[in-house]
Amino acid sequence: MKTSHILVAGLLGLMGLGQPVNAQAGATICGARDQIIGAVTERFGETPRSWGMGPGNRIIEVFASEETGTWTITITAPDGRTCLVAAGQYWEDLAPIPAGDAI
Repeated sequence: MKTSHILVAGLLGLMGLGQPVNAQAGATICGARDQIIGAVTERFGETPRSWGMGPGNRIIEVFASEETGTWTITITAPDGRTCLVAAGQYWEDLAPIPAGDAI
């Protein structure tokens, strides 16, 4: 089991959302925003790093921890339901690229 899958399984147990599932099987973990974000911030020390508006007025957020190197991406629907869509390790902030410069 990859570390990101262990993180997701750990979040499941922490939030009391049932038995851990195989993240590779495409299981989506969703719940009340306060519960999901609370688990990410309290358990892994992750803080918000960026966000954007996606299709259907859904908010996509990236959380990460400089201390642990873990990161999580969530999507929150207009009704407040939040889903974990990805998690992993080795987060690194990149320096901003000046406007007009090629990547």
